[in-house]
Amino acid sequence: MDTVTEALVTSGVTEVTSSLSLLDLVQRGVRVFDLGRPFQKGMPQSPNHPVYTHTLPRRHGDMVRADGGSAANDLIVLGTHVGTHIDALAHVSQDGKLHGGLDAMTEQVGGRFMSGGIHEVAPIVSRGVLLDIPAALGVEACAPAYEVTVADLEKAIEAQKTPVGDGDVVLIRSGWGRRWQDREAYIGAKSGVPGVGAAGAEWLAARKVRAAGADTIAFEHLPAGAGHAQLPAHRILLVEHGINIIETLSLEELAASGVREFVFVLSPLNLVGATGSPVRPLAVVQR
Repeated sequence: MDTVTEALVTSGVTEVTSSLSLLDLVQRGVRVFDLGRPFQKGMPQSPNHPVYTHTLPRRHGDMVRADGGSAANDLIVLGTHVGTHIDALAHVSQDGKLHGGLDAMTEQVGGRFMSGGIHEVAPIVSRGVLLDIPAALGVEACAPAYEVTVADLEKAIEAQKTPVGDGDVVLIRSGWGRRWQDREAYIGAKSGVPGVGAAGAEWLAARKVRAAGADTIAFEHLPAGAGHAQLPAHRILLVEHGINIIETLSLEELAASGVREFVFVLSPLNLVGATGSPVRPLAVVQR
């Protein structure tokens, strides 16, 4: 049985038999949730990264073929940690060391990371679990600067009946995504931003998850006014345990649907030596 079919069976999203192939499932009909944010000028992003820009260096009419045809094309500039994206292991170092004890200064010689770069992250097709923290706590959204505790994570699992295990991709909803249209509110520089802290990151690492993501820019808990001064969850997941982080996810539609388990699909751009990549992750369930 192929990986995706196994994931569907394991997740309980649908009842299938081992004789069904992935193609059979698709032909029967699937529902796809787009977990990526639209890339557009002025969107919320970390101030630590180059802003997204989009221009048309060639417009219709600039050059017209003899048959009357014309073409337009684009130039896009953005940081690899802008919009919905995944962090490579080389994104963060601690005391000069990357994951696996690699020397950060040595590895970045030449302007790219041949070890720990995003090109080493294979496309992900895995069981995905949405941990809806506000739903578990009985609130619409987590408060600014709220630290999602281990107790909160376990409460969500108990309420949803969705255990987290080896190889899963865990997406943590704080409800912060509702602020997406308000750039400053979403960035939360003054208010702080909800998310897991060091304890929550250790909890995820202990379950050997494949990757972890959230509906905020920095994934983890940010105290009010502290900005990105300290990011312990990044250290724990990326440096200490080699677990990729996915940020700025769109989770509201998925949460509202009631879906908590799904096939998670994500493929980074094959940017050799880069510390991250824009992505458009998908949650797929049987219709």
